[in-house]
Amino acid sequence: MENDHEKYMKIAVEEAKKAGQMDEVPVGAVLVGESGEVLSKGCNQTVRLADPTAHAEILVLRQSAKKIHNYRLLNTSLYVTVEPCVMCMGAIIHARISRVIFGADDPKWGALGSIYNFAEDKRLNHHPEIIRGINQEECKRLMQDFFQNKR
Repeated sequence: MENDHEKYMKIAVEEAKKAGQMDEVPVGAVLVGESGEVLSKGCNQTVRLADPTAHAEILVLRQSAKKIHNYRLLNTSLYVTVEPCVMCMGAIIHARISRVIFGADDPKWGALGSIYNFAEDKRLNHHPEIIRGINQEECKRLMQDFFQNKR
């Protein structure tokens, strides 16, 4: 399964690079169905779309829900280069994503252990499996390089 994780994370990394080239925070995401098919992929587009909700994860969830004609994205795995934020984790839980696999921690916004841990909050009615640290160094470097170039 580790090879699959790396394979899908590489797609997410390519999406993150696209975001960086558009001067967006370089975050990429891929939603994978139960049989391994890529349902959708995308990157941050908050600036381009003038939409504070246009995070990679949200865009991918929207595309996938339209594709399967259901807002419940059961038995899916979300690959994202950076730990999802509070907004994205709320959407992930509502959509009933089965598994979230991410690369780099986000100490300022992360909702899977960095500042909150939505996956383990017993008050919530869905608890996705979490796998962290896939291609961590590459994902972290994308973010660091982006913000360093901004300064």
